[in-house]
Amino acid sequence: MSEVRELLDQFKYYANNPRKQLDKYLAEGKKAVGIFPYYAPEEIAHAGGLVPFGVWGGQGPIEKAKEYFPTFYYSLALRCLEMALDGTLDGLSASMITTLDDTLRPFSQNYKVSAGRKIPMVFLNHGQHRKEEFGRVYNARIFNNARKELEKICDVKITDESLKKTFAIYNENRAEKRRFIKLAADHPQTVKASDRCYVLKSGYFMLKEENTAMLKELNDKLEAMPKEDWDGPRVVTSGIIVDNPGLLEVFDNYKIAVVADDVAHESRALKIDIDMTIEDPMMALSDQFARMDEDPILYDPDIFKRPKYVVDLVKDNDADGCLLFMMNFNDTEEMEYPSLKQEFEKEGIPLIKMGYDQQMVDFGQVKTQLETFNEIVQMNRF
Repeated sequence: MSEVRELLDQFKYYANNPRKQLDKYLAEGKKAVGIFPYYAPEEIAHAGGLVPFGVWGGQGPIEKAKEYFPTFYYSLALRCLEMALDGTLDGLSASMITTLDDTLRPFSQNYKVSAGRKIPMVFLNHGQHRKEEFGRVYNARIFNNARKELEKICDVKITDESLKKTFAIYNENRAEKRRFIKLAADHPQTVKASDRCYVLKSGYFMLKEENTAMLKELNDKLEAMPKEDWDGPRVVTSGIIVDNPGLLEVFDNYKIAVVADDVAHESRALKIDIDMTIEDPMMALSDQFARMDEDPILYDPDIFKRPKYVVDLVKDNDADGCLLFMMNFNDTEEMEYPSLKQEFEKEGIPLIKMGYDQQMVDFGQVKTQLETFNEIVQMNRF
C-alpha cells in the first residue's frame, strides 16, 4: 500500500510541476514541442526525437491574452495564449495548434501574430469529414505538412521507421492508461478522484515511454490488491477538463469516486489505437482520427450516438450518475447538452450539470449540487 502511495505521489508531482519537467528535458539537450488541444498528432513530434509537451491552460491570471480575445471566450483558450505570451512556455521549439472548434480557429491566428513570433506555430486544419476516403487522404496530407514543418523548425528528420516505433510506444501507453482507469474504479479507497486525475494528467509532461513504465508498475500493484468497497457516489465525469485543484479537493472531501470519464483532457483521446498494419504512417494517423467518435467537437451526422455512449458509460461502470462540467462560453458542448439531458431523463439516470472554468476558486455551488446529487443517490439505492 505504501508503495502505491509513493507512486501516486510521484504522478502528482509530475502533474503539478510541468515547468520543472520542461526544464529537465531542456537540460538534457532535448527540444520540446507544445501540444495544444485537441487531437494534435503528437506522435509526429515524438518520432523526431522531440518531447511532446501538453498545453491545456491551467489556473493563473489572464491579462495579455485579453488584448487578442474578448473576455467571454472560454478560459482554456485564454489561458493557453496567456501562457505562450507571459513566458510560461519559453523553451518550446514549436507549438502544434488545431482548429477543431470556433474558438480555436481565431486562437490559431491570434497565436501566430503574437506568441508565434517567439514559438513558431505548426498549424493543423483537420478535416471534419474524416471517415470518407477523401477526408482520410486530406487529413493524411495535413499531418504530413505538419511533419515537414516540424522537421524544418526543429532541424530533425522524421522517418517512416521512427514513426512506426513511436506508434507502438503510444499504443502501449494508451493501453496502460485504459487499464489504470479500470483499476482505479476497482480501488476507490486507494486511488482518490484527485489521484486519478493526476495520474492521467502527468502523461502530458512526460515522454510516453517513461510514463508507461510508471503506469505499468502502478497497475501491477493495484491488480495484485483485492477490489475495494465504496459507500460514496460512483460517477462518470464529462466535459473538457476537470483538473482544478480546488474541484478535486471537493471531490475527495465528498467521497466522489470517478469510475469512468468522458473528458477531453482524460479519456476521449485514449479510446482508439493506431492501426499498425497500415503501411503509410500518415494514413495510419488519419485512420485513427477517422475512428474517433462520441466527442461533441467532432462532426457526426448521428446526433443520438454520443448521448447513448455517455449513458452506457454510466451503466457499464455501475455508476450512480454523471457529473457534467460545462466550460463557460464553450458553445460546442452547450449545443449538445439538450440531447444528452434528454437521453439521461429517458433512462432515469441522474445528470448534474455544473458551470466550470479554469479560474474558479469558489466551489460553493458545486458543493451544493454534490450534496443534492448524494441525496438522490442514497434515495435510489434504498
